[in-house]
Amino acid sequence: MNAITRKRSLAGLALVGAVGITLAGCAAPPEEGEGAAEGSDFLACAVSDEGSWNDKSFNEAAYGGLTEAESELGIKINDAESQSTEDFQPNLQAMVDAACDVTFAVGFNFSENDTITTVANANPDSHFVWIDGWNSGETNLKPVTYEMAESSYLAGYLAADYSTTKVLGTYGGLDIPAVTVFMDGFIAGAEAWAEENGTDVTVLGRDSFTEGFGDAGGAKSISLGQLAEGADVILPVAGGLFASTAEAITESGKDAVFMGVDKDVALTSPEYEDMVLTSVEKRMTQAVLDIITDLEGGADFSIDPYVGTLENDGTALSDFYAFDDKISDETKAKLEELKQGIIDGSIVPVPAS
Repeated sequence: MNAITRKRSLAGLALVGAVGITLAGCAAPPEEGEGAAEGSDFLACAVSDEGSWNDKSFNEAAYGGLTEAESELGIKINDAESQSTEDFQPNLQAMVDAACDVTFAVGFNFSENDTITTVANANPDSHFVWIDGWNSGETNLKPVTYEMAESSYLAGYLAADYSTTKVLGTYGGLDIPAVTVFMDGFIAGAEAWAEENGTDVTVLGRDSFTEGFGDAGGAKSISLGQLAEGADVILPVAGGLFASTAEAITESGKDAVFMGVDKDVALTSPEYEDMVLTSVEKRMTQAVLDIITDLEGGADFSIDPYVGTLENDGTALSDFYAFDDKISDETKAKLEELKQGIIDGSIVPVPAS
């Protein structure tokens, strides 16, 4: 019986220290009329996960919703970048002190030391939105979640179909559910292809993680190790560290590609377009914009979760761009069939057993 093989990557054991990211304090609200429509005193704020707003990935996707709201609605914005998890609490408190109408906490890591729930409970009159978070009884905390196993399943199927070596790779920036859900969906999709086609597929790296989303050296080390083991498609679930995977591919001389996550990497980082097979998009920009638009328009703040799925276009695979003619019409049709199966519930993209 054909089955997918999971292996721990041999690389990445000697990881370098995390690359430092400059901490920026609370940015001043923009001057009225500066790149924005006129007329709103609504103040929307955000605090980043570890790393900068221009990480070309997770943080940037969320921040894009803030700046689009500023431009389209004429609201004011404020923000703070976090160098480490220790910056979360003071950055959130700075947003409270700025009297933000809503503050977005970007990332699962705000669960560290119960930071977001502690700040929310201490400031019941403030409104918080937690991307990749949850509500555990708070009256002022709205979760934004995504069914990322759905689109990652499609990515895994595509990767297995595209691969000539039938060896795939993946790794994460941290061993947290918001990361591993991509990896597990990817493995499940590759397994589906293997079973359907009667061909074994190996996935490397399910247990491989860098020392954070700034660990460029660790990401490159893992990528080089997977390439040496035969991987020709790699899924880095590690924010902007896809750049390290691209560097490893170039350095290795291998005929390999990678898949982006969170944003449409081929579009936002066109210098890598010829290496990006597709991206597994977590469409945070739209979620942030939608939530701000509702609140600025007078809607009551709700703690009901916003859940992004394939069905509501909250997550999806990006266009194939340079690889469009390398993916058969049959495969494209199959991906659409799988998507519809996930939407109607006949396919459940659970982690491979």
